Amino acid sequence: MELWRDKIRKTEPYIPGEQPEGRNIIKLNTNECPYPPSPMTERVIREYSCGDLRLYPSILCRGLKSALADTYSVEENEIFLGNGSDEVLALCFMTFFNSDKAVLFPDITYSFYDVWCQLYGIPFKRIPLDDSFRIVKEDYFGENGGVVIANPNAPTGIYMGLESIEEIVSANRDSIVIIDEAYIDFGGISAAELIHKYDNIVVVQTFSKSRALAGIRVGYAMADKRLIDALEAVKNSFNSYTLNSLSQIVAEAAARDTQYFRKCCENIISTREWTIAELERLGFDTLPSSANFIFTTNKNIDAKALFEYLREQNIIVRYFNKPRIEQYLRITIGTKEQMEALTAAIRRY
Repeated sequence: MELWRDKIRKTEPYIPGEQPEGRNIIKLNTNECPYPPSPMTERVIREYSCGDLRLYPSILCRGLKSALADTYSVEENEIFLGNGSDEVLALCFMTFFNSDKAVLFPDITYSFYDVWCQLYGIPFKRIPLDDSFRIVKEDYFGENGGVVIANPNAPTGIYMGLESIEEIVSANRDSIVIIDEAYIDFGGISAAELIHKYDNIVVVQTFSKSRALAGIRVGYAMADKRLIDALEAVKNSFNSYTLNSLSQIVAEAAARDTQYFRKCCENIISTREWTIAELERLGFDTLPSSANFIFTTNKNIDAKALFEYLREQNIIVRYFNKPRIEQYLRITIGTKEQMEALTAAIRRY
């Protein structure tokens, strides 16, 4: 009898978007930036001394924290860094959600939230979006063990205004509200300014999207110093050295190159609006997006069939076989040339 089998934790893991091996593929399924990182990052990589890899990285991350503090007008002790925003969010769940009350988040949102709740034994409740796939702020005003809002939401791309975010935070002074802003730079206003007004909000962002650094895995949270101290204590109970030294200097360089950052975001927003208009001519109905992706449907075309056809054409988008959204495709905004190839393929279909 293998009794150890009964003692292993069993969980249903998060399933990330496909990462194909081929080079001749138009990859529009994981919301990566279609442009290279800031040229400043290439320079610091070239100048980096490989001999420094023998040393543990700085646990203070002062250079990177300083760059982020300058960017968001916060203090360095109001910033928490982690190995991608997924790690930051996972540590937030473990640190802040410890009551017997349910944590609230939308029924259609980033699917890692319920995975973390199940992994850590956190009670949770999925709150339905309305018929237009929008978050109803009043649904989050009741008793709860915490609130998580992705803004803009994924996979819909819909943005909730800062005033409504503040109302949710204000209505939940006895619990922590996490605002997951992975896509905020493509059309929204960050809630980072609220951390000096409310001590119960945690704003999480990432270098993976607008900073074009998904490969180095850097994410961060901004919050009241007491919340950051609590996060640091939990993180240091696992691993004090979560950010390697090369990731720190690359991320700092990207954070300081604001001109290149803005140009990339502007290009993606422009291409997004062009793509929405082109798809509308082909009979698609696309939700209003403030992200670097769109969520679109066509009443005359089966979404799964189109997804499979596009894959045959070496164009990969994201399909979710879930209630309410099984006739939608989530399409990352690539370069103008990539989106022209996408719309041409759909036109042929």
